[in-house]
Amino acid sequence: MFASKIVVPATRTFTASRRFQVPRPYSFSRSIGFARSYAQGMKRATNGKAAPKPRPKVPDYTDVEPVRDDHGEPIWPAPAEAMNKARNFIKKCAESNGKVLIVPDKDADGLSSGVIIYRTLTNLGLDPSNIDVFLHKRGSSIHQPESREAMSNKDPRFIVVLDQGSVAGPPVVDNPETETLIIDHHLSDVFPDRALAVSACHYPPVATSSLLTFEICKTLHPELPDLLAYLACIGTHGDLGNTLKWIPPFPDMSATFKQHTKKSINDAVSLLNAPRRTAKYDVITAWTALLESEAPVDLLKNGRLQAARAEINEEVEMNTHTPPKFSQDGRIAVLKINSKAQVHPVIATRWAGYLNSKKLEIVMVANYGYLDGMVNFSCRIARTARSKDPPVNIIESLKAAADLSTDGLRERMGESFARGHKEASGGVVPTEAFEELMSLLKIGEKPEKNDEDEPKTKKTKTIERSPQKNTLGNYFVKKS
Repeated sequence: MFASKIVVPATRTFTASRRFQVPRPYSFSRSIGFARSYAQGMKRATNGKAAPKPRPKVPDYTDVEPVRDDHGEPIWPAPAEAMNKARNFIKKCAESNGKVLIVPDKDADGLSSGVIIYRTLTNLGLDPSNIDVFLHKRGSSIHQPESREAMSNKDPRFIVVLDQGSVAGPPVVDNPETETLIIDHHLSDVFPDRALAVSACHYPPVATSSLLTFEICKTLHPELPDLLAYLACIGTHGDLGNTLKWIPPFPDMSATFKQHTKKSINDAVSLLNAPRRTAKYDVITAWTALLESEAPVDLLKNGRLQAARAEINEEVEMNTHTPPKFSQDGRIAVLKINSKAQVHPVIATRWAGYLNSKKLEIVMVANYGYLDGMVNFSCRIARTARSKDPPVNIIESLKAAADLSTDGLRERMGESFARGHKEASGGVVPTEAFEELMSLLKIGEKPEKNDEDEPKTKKTKTIERSPQKNTLGNYFVKKS
C-alpha cells in the first residue's frame, strides 16, 4: 500500500503489512502527518476513485406510530377484546376434550403458530390424541373445495386456522357445530362465515402470526412463556428477517436469545422454510421436526431438513441471475423464471435489496414453472423505496394496474391475486391474465422521452486558424 515506512514517535513501525491500523497511543487528531499518509493510502487503495455513496437509511420495523384507543393507549398486537375471546376459545377446546384440528400455513411463521397452539392445548390438559393437523396440498389453499372437504372429513369439533390469509366466503367447513378460530396478520377486512377472527394487520408494527399467537397463549399457563418463546422468535424472524430489533411494543426476548443464539434461530428458519419450497413439497417433515423440538438446535441435526435446504440453495443459484426488465415509468422491476421449486420469494427478496434506483419501488419475480398454466409471483419493496412518504403499498399498486383493463382483468385474476401484505405481496394467476398485467404495466418498454429528458448537446470545440506562418509544417515543405 505505502511506498515507504512511516515511523511515529514512541510507537511501533507502521508498514503495509498492518493495513491502516492506527497506533494505539495516537489518534488521527494527534498525528496530522499520519492522517495525511492514511488518506493517501486510502486513495491508492481505491485507485483514486471516490468512496461509494452510503445507502439510504431504512427505518426500523418497530419505528412506527401505533394505533391508540379512546384512552390514548396503544393497541398491540390486536384489540384486547378479540384476544380475550381467542383465549376463551382455546380454553374451551381444552376443557371440552373435543377433537381439535390445527390448520397452520406452511412457512416458519405458520408452523410456529401451529406448534404454539398444540403445546398450549396439551399444557391445558387436552389429550394429544384429540389434536390433528391439516396441511393443504401444493398450490392450493384452505378455501378451495378440495381442502374444505378434506378438513371436514377429519370431523373436528374445533378448528384453529393460523397464518393462512383470509377471504370472505362460506364457513371453513360446512358442519354447523364446528367452531373456528382464525389468527392472522395478512391484510384483510373479511373472513369466512361463522369464524372468530383475531388479526394484527391494522395495528403497527404488525406482529407476525406466531408472535400474535404467543401473546394470546402465554398468559394461559405459567410454563408457557418459557416453552413457547423460541417458537415465536423463529416465526417472527421467518417473516421479518434476522435484523429485527426486539424493542417495544415487541416483547422483551433477551432471556430467550441468551438461552438460544440468534444464529441457531435464523438457521432454524431457513431449514423449516426449505421443505415447502421443494418440488416434493415435504411440509410434513418441517411440521414434525418443529413439533418434536425442544430448542432451535434440534432442527439443525435433521438430515431431511438439511437436504431440502441444499436443494433449494442450488435452485436459487440457478435462477437468481435472471436479468430484470423494468416498467416504462421505472417503478417496477420484473424477473421471469421457470422453476418447479418455490424460489420466487427468495429471489425477490435478494433483488429488492440489490437494485438501486430512485424511481424503483417494487421488485417482482414471476415463476412460470411452479404450476402448469399458472404464474406464481412474489413482490417486495425495493430497499431504496422503503423510506418513501407516503409508503409504497404493493397490493394497491397491483390492483390499480389491473383496474386499467377494460375487460375485467382483475376479476379474471381471481382471489389469489395481490394477497399478503402491503410490503410483501404476491399471487397465483392464469398465465394469460398475467401477461395482460405485464402489458398494462408496460414491462420492458422504453421510457417515453420529453423535452426535459433530452440530453443537452455538447458544444463543438472550434479550432481557430493560427495566424503564425512559420510553422513546423511549412519548414518541412520548404526544405523539400
